[in-house]
Amino acid sequence: MAQVADAGNAARATAETVAARSYGRLVAFLAVRTHDVAAAEDALSDAFATALAEWPRSGCPANPEAWLLTVARRRLVDGVRRRQVGEAVLGELQQLAEHVVDAPDEAPIPDQRLALLFACAHPAIDAAVRAPLMLQTVLGLDAKRIAAAFLTSPAAMGKRLGRAKQKIREAGVPLRVPERAELPARLDAVLAAIYAAFTDGWCGGDASRHELAEEAIFLARIVVELLPDDAEAPGLLACMLYAHARRAARRSAGGDYVPLHAQDVARWDSAMIGEAEALLRHASTLRRIGRFQLEAALQSAHVERRRHGRDNATAILQLHDALAMLAPSPVAAINRALALADVHGAAAGLGALPDPRIDARIAGYQPYWATRADLLARSGAAAEARAAYETAIALETDEAVRRFLRGRRAAPGT
Repeated sequence: MAQVADAGNAARATAETVAARSYGRLVAFLAVRTHDVAAAEDALSDAFATALAEWPRSGCPANPEAWLLTVARRRLVDGVRRRQVGEAVLGELQQLAEHVVDAPDEAPIPDQRLALLFACAHPAIDAAVRAPLMLQTVLGLDAKRIAAAFLTSPAAMGKRLGRAKQKIREAGVPLRVPERAELPARLDAVLAAIYAAFTDGWCGGDASRHELAEEAIFLARIVVELLPDDAEAPGLLACMLYAHARRAARRSAGGDYVPLHAQDVARWDSAMIGEAEALLRHASTLRRIGRFQLEAALQSAHVERRRHGRDNATAILQLHDALAMLAPSPVAAINRALALADVHGAAAGLGALPDPRIDARIAGYQPYWATRADLLARSGAAAEARAAYETAIALETDEAVRRFLRGRRAAPGT
């Protein structure tokens, strides 16, 4: 009995590892020729269910990804037979079942996952759903995590993604590797998806999320190489490298969350910061300012403040002003309110915070409530600050951050 349980646990652990590491890539392989993302996801789900039933008996295969892909391809072919579609489509699926779809030798994009990101940015797909579609179908995030990245509900995001997949299927939108000339027009959505994936991975504490952050950095490096004349790609890479350089300092030896202002700068990765600085300087020479360059410049300013103790609060506020004008969003407004408070006081920051009664997107956004609590505490409104901290704690899923927020709630004057 114990051996059976051990085999079942081993099978489940292997399946979970594969899902975290390769889900998006497997869906991409299955969907790239069928133009049916939903069917690819269904087939892969069936394959995982089959694995959980068979692997405990037969043992985990040496190459679980290949095993799952083979089973999922068969499910797709069987599904086509059951629906009795035309011979041309069946033949295409049978061809897919015989080999992994690789990029052609002369493909303009050297990485299959990045190629599929650009494919999902097809002009026929609604611009608002391109980045979320990439996050789900290529990078493997679920609807809940995607919804959090775009400040919406999982139900609403699920519907948007479902409609997009239906359009791809019904309109036959070609999920093909675009020509090099098509890449610049699709770049904004790709960069947005890479950044959202990085943010999801950087904020999470588990190993799979750490790998997601590193995957995002890897993909951004390829984009920089593909499009050397674009200023936003190196800006994005610089922004992510600045943040990733501080990863080791975000937790104490005991696992407690450490905010930026209290981090040990000796634990920052100096080489990574140096690379980020070089990328940002290169982007500035291209003289086409954009959101990610401003985000990177803000990261650089915070590094400068912590490393050299310089009072650059006014410069940081100016960068936030520029970002809020160039790429307005609730997140940009919240961060600007904090910068405004550093220069003009907590009351000014509170006055600049967006109102959740007007913008419902921030009602469930933890950083809004943590920021509001901090500014209320700094302005002397202790009771209101405690209530805001309670909301922030309830919304937070990372236990280390929850402990930090509870500590702030219990601090004198709060």
